[in-house]
Amino acid sequence: MKFLFDLLPVILFFAAYKWAGHDAAVASKWLAHVGVTGVADAIAPILLATAVAIAASVVQVSTLLALRRRVDAMLWVSLAIIVVMGGLTLWLQNPLFIMWKPTLLYWAFALTLGGSAWLLRRNLIERMLSAELQLPAALWSRLNLAWVLFFAAMGGLNLLIAYNFDEATWVSFKVYGGLGLMLVFVAAQGVWLSRHLPEETHKHH
Repeated sequence: MKFLFDLLPVILFFAAYKWAGHDAAVASKWLAHVGVTGVADAIAPILLATAVAIAASVVQVSTLLALRRRVDAMLWVSLAIIVVMGGLTLWLQNPLFIMWKPTLLYWAFALTLGGSAWLLRRNLIERMLSAELQLPAALWSRLNLAWVLFFAAMGGLNLLIAYNFDEATWVSFKVYGGLGLMLVFVAAQGVWLSRHLPEETHKHH
């Protein structure tokens, strides 16, 4: 359930984009209701999807606050990026700003994990998973580095798609490609870990 809640802005972004693509004129009218006027039909779907994603992100964080639940630091970062980059997309009517949003978020993850490990000597991956896994320090370091490289690569791949393919392809990549690659990476990581876990851990699990 939490997984779906975390993905809510992405799901609604995709749904709004697909819906608006069937009738861009109606999408332009909806945008006018939130003060975004004079929108060309060609960019109306992604602008409406951006507006929906901003609203969903605000509601997402507001719901957690209302329920007095902890809001993860990276969720605050994600909210800030979507508000700023999404706001610029709507204000300047330029989809490239929202296309940069996943890259900035991926790179923020990479910098946080890398900076915490190498500057503060705190392995955040170990802190998140140590209750479930017992690994040697060297493996924790490799695991953290693997996530840093993954997020850095995902940020670069997002820009590659954004600048070299059409808008619809980028939207599909944002939803299916990003999630799919994440699942593949996690699965591959599980296989790698199973080969490197100490014998005691194998027996324990």
